[in-house]
Amino acid sequence: MLMRDIIAIIMILIGCFFFLTSVIGLLRFPDMFTRMHATGKCDTLAVLMIMAGLIVHHGINLDSFKMLLILVFIYIANPTATHVLSRAAFRLGVQPWTKDKK
Repeated sequence: MLMRDIIAIIMILIGCFFFLTSVIGLLRFPDMFTRMHATGKCDTLAVLMIMAGLIVHHGINLDSFKMLLILVFIYIANPTATHVLSRAAFRLGVQPWTKDKK
């Protein structure tokens, strides 16, 4: 196994870990805003790590360049979409969770 493959496997495993923590946050957090925060942050990091691992695995070629462009788009679009959805929910009257609510 090449060192490049080992690095790619480690990056992909780190991405899978971030996906796992995102799912746990989605299931465990009490309201929409905290769930959006967990999934927005962790999903972005997970996709970035997995795509970076695939880029390392494929080496320098046209496919890696295309994956890099997708990675940049996701890096910009995912946090923006999370922010827009949270802001729309707040404007529609969805109340954030407080300790008083049970």
